[in-house]
Amino acid sequence: MQSTFPRLLLDHARQRPAAPALREKEYGIWQTIDWQSLAKMVEQVACGLHQAGLRRGEHLVVIGANRPRLYATMLAAQSIGAIPVPLYQDAVAAECVFPINNAEVRFAVVEDQEQVDKMLEIRTQCPQLQYIYFDDPRGLRNYTVEGLGSVDELIAAGGVFAQQHPQFFHAEAEQAQPGDVAAMFFTSGTTGNPKGVVHTHRSLIDRAEAGAEFDRLTHTEDVLAYLPPAWIGQNIFSYAQWLVCGYVVNCPESVATVGIDLKEIGPTYYFAPPRVFEGMLTSVMIRMEDASRLKRRMFHHFMTVARRVGPALMDGKSVGLADRLSYALGDWLVYGPLRNNLGFSRVRVAYTAGEAIGPDLFTFYRSIGVNLKQLYGSTETAVFVCLQPDHEARADTVGVPCKGVEIKLSDSGEILVKSPGLLKEYYKNPKATEEVLSADGWYHTSDAGFIDSHGHLKIIDRVKDVGRIQGGVHDGAMFAPKYVENKLKFFPHIKEAVAYGDGRDQVCVMLNIDFDAVGNWAERRNLPYAGYTDLAGKSEVYDLICECVEKVNADLSEDAMLAGSQISRFLVLHKELDADDGELTRTNKVRRGFIAEKYQPLIDALYGGKSEQFIETVVKFEDGRSGRVSATLRIMDARTFAPVKAAA
Repeated sequence: MQSTFPRLLLDHARQRPAAPALREKEYGIWQTIDWQSLAKMVEQVACGLHQAGLRRGEHLVVIGANRPRLYATMLAAQSIGAIPVPLYQDAVAAECVFPINNAEVRFAVVEDQEQVDKMLEIRTQCPQLQYIYFDDPRGLRNYTVEGLGSVDELIAAGGVFAQQHPQFFHAEAEQAQPGDVAAMFFTSGTTGNPKGVVHTHRSLIDRAEAGAEFDRLTHTEDVLAYLPPAWIGQNIFSYAQWLVCGYVVNCPESVATVGIDLKEIGPTYYFAPPRVFEGMLTSVMIRMEDASRLKRRMFHHFMTVARRVGPALMDGKSVGLADRLSYALGDWLVYGPLRNNLGFSRVRVAYTAGEAIGPDLFTFYRSIGVNLKQLYGSTETAVFVCLQPDHEARADTVGVPCKGVEIKLSDSGEILVKSPGLLKEYYKNPKATEEVLSADGWYHTSDAGFIDSHGHLKIIDRVKDVGRIQGGVHDGAMFAPKYVENKLKFFPHIKEAVAYGDGRDQVCVMLNIDFDAVGNWAERRNLPYAGYTDLAGKSEVYDLICECVEKVNADLSEDAMLAGSQISRFLVLHKELDADDGELTRTNKVRRGFIAEKYQPLIDALYGGKSEQFIETVVKFEDGRSGRVSATLRIMDARTFAPVKAAA
């Protein structure tokens, strides 16, 4: 019989009571919680929540960063049959209203004052939200609000209840069945209200076990939990697999200290979306540009060796003795110190997912000895659908179907998945459930792709986004916007891209520069600038970005299917796309339709042949205030290339 999360916790507490379960950095010092202490904390929180009125089948929202007591709260809720619903800690208050009302939430356990303020702000819109408990008391001493209390108070009350009813917790935990609902995760809501994805203990644990078996994970792993717990990727890696394997999850002190904490922990099992790996590489290249000439020459020399030899060594292939010796010297002088500086000195398995990763970026990490691989999955599939085996990691695929997964393609090229990890349903949304889950158990991913000759899955784009060019020299050619956008974002100077072209005679793109990378580039050329908007509009920056765009076009011209997706015109936006402004989802995916409406004058100018266009935009600041930013944006033509005919 398959287990449940509370049973897994109790098994670890019984079998390995003194082994570390969680670490949290507080005031610069790592504090360790062992499995026995964690089980006791979970019991106290569970009893406290029960005493406060939380009942089996009810939902409880958890909002905050990765914190031991928030993890304990999720386990506590599951132990008494309630359903934890993690929400994004960086979501504005209004974004929390729909999930809380949709799930009829009465209880919220949050991290700190910021999250308490959000809950209090929306209480009039969520009248059923009765109880709010906070983990960090700083700034909350003088709050006198009905239903507001601390996790400390909850634990104290639960401790008294547990003493009076010593069998209660274990009896409740034993009632849980693998088929019971374990958690609910809300989707990004790119096209409307988010949907609550309902997962059972069985679906989450099965996929956690499949991933652990695939990569031979054990209780000896160290993981750094730094991404939002509301994102199922982080939840699987630092919650489901943590409880399945019994390894140590480390919680950083804050967002600002993640880089330092990563180096201190040196995780053995690591996960990050491509943007994190991009940011790391950008910072490395910026530092190298500021290094001495000797260090720069040494770095570039050995990186040339690494690109030639490293991936082959990582794939278990044989290389010549001279290359092997050169690589060993490079490892001593460059790659080893670089891995250590990045925090990857102990990484055995590293994964990236969520978006396509650039071939150069992917090759860079593998060439310096980091076993970086790709996986494919979604909230609805409990993440693990396809994984890349060791020695078979390639930038243009997402791996092979993992244990228990079947894949087939529909007539339209959509990827269909059958897996033990599929969602039970979308909460209170049977119509949406029917749209994605067929009667015979196939899940419609909405992704277009195919299985290559090696049995690896390749993703092209979202099915609904794949379009056709109409008119012009490429009339009828396929247009895959995400594919184009990802190619652009492979360049360190480009942070974000939004491509348009479906039903039009050419492809046009709006871009964001990477302010740090381009700012460093400008400073080294003594190019003055007064902030993002000023820098983004510089003619020198446009020339730099145009080089990147034309390199993408040259690359696309060699792809028989996508040669028509070459970019004819582009502009650099005057502000960074932001989730708070509705332009990105909380997982940093572009909301292409929303952006098209918001920036309609810019799209009209791109397709109308204009050389510039004035735009004024409302922006939301971090403190909640609104303001306006305006600029006259330059529009630039890019060189396109004739499609390269394949050799006969």
